[in-house]
Amino acid sequence: MGEPLKPLRIGVVGAGKISGAYLSTLDRLTSVRLTAVTDLDRSRARAVADRAGGEAALAPTVADLVARDDVDAVLNLTIPAAHADVALAALGAGKHVYGEKPLATNRKEADAVLTAARAAGLRVGCAPDTVLGTGTQTARKAVDEGLLGRPVAATAFMTTAGHETWHPDPEFYYRPGGGPLLDMGPYYLSALVHLLGPVVKVTGASSRPRAERTVGSGPRAGHTFPVEVDTHVTGVLEHVGGALSTLVMSFDVRAARLPRIEVHGSEASLSVPDPNTFDGAVEINRGGGWETLPVSAGFPDADRGVGLADLAEAVAAGRPHRASGELAAHVLDVMLTLMDAADQGRSLPVSSTCERPAPVTDQ
Repeated sequence: MGEPLKPLRIGVVGAGKISGAYLSTLDRLTSVRLTAVTDLDRSRARAVADRAGGEAALAPTVADLVARDDVDAVLNLTIPAAHADVALAALGAGKHVYGEKPLATNRKEADAVLTAARAAGLRVGCAPDTVLGTGTQTARKAVDEGLLGRPVAATAFMTTAGHETWHPDPEFYYRPGGGPLLDMGPYYLSALVHLLGPVVKVTGASSRPRAERTVGSGPRAGHTFPVEVDTHVTGVLEHVGGALSTLVMSFDVRAARLPRIEVHGSEASLSVPDPNTFDGAVEINRGGGWETLPVSAGFPDADRGVGLADLAEAVAAGRPHRASGELAAHVLDVMLTLMDAADQGRSLPVSSTCERPAPVTDQ
């Protein structure tokens, strides 16, 4: 037997709330090891370092962290506006990078990150990795095995009354770069690409029913603020194989009984669980009622960070990783093109594409 593979050494940039979900996963993975952390708030960075039992160094700045010899890859958990800058700093220092969604805030930044990675021979990974869990992957296996016949259509719905109902500081959701599509769309679009392949054309419409919103909880409850982006977005996506997906992303629906995702084929229909979670029941209807499919694919008991673990194992094995920068860039392009189509009132081609990621079949 050969020697066990050395874990990929991870430096974390950004020690905010989402870092806790990642760290709890990293704690139980053998393919990665936390070695350094930095944050603008030093106390938050120290808390993460302490959680690692003293094994993670406290880096003063991003530049210090990416320059460390004991960091192989950077886990980028900063705010979206900083995603591209941190990724480029990591790649410039010879480090792989895996980040929270979105990959960047615009196409130019996303292209710059991917170009830098290709030039340096490094990996770029990006959330969401929820689509690697047993929910979406079991559904994908059903599609791939032909249980639905020829895929014809899909529907994807994310509807809520708005994040101001629970978030104490919700303004950023309603400013440029926010809105329901850019906030939650990556989960749904990543799942649809896994299920049906990349998107080649979009048609869109959007609206902004309310000019102001009111904070509903916390010390600022009752404070009103302006809405600067459209908050109800509807789109039709044409996939490379011809299937059409109908997408609704909304901060304007008080209550709904809508499925998260359904895929309809020539022989059957499939109910897919919430793509913001890793598992959930997958149901099929062949015409005689709904039945639950057994779990047959996906990483079991997965949580935030499984995409980083897959990247680490892919580096060691010399294979493509699944939560790739190319997929994230395509998803970003689809969302931005959909918003352009809504603004212009017409269908638009999607200029980018990506490989459909390899399925997770280790069951």
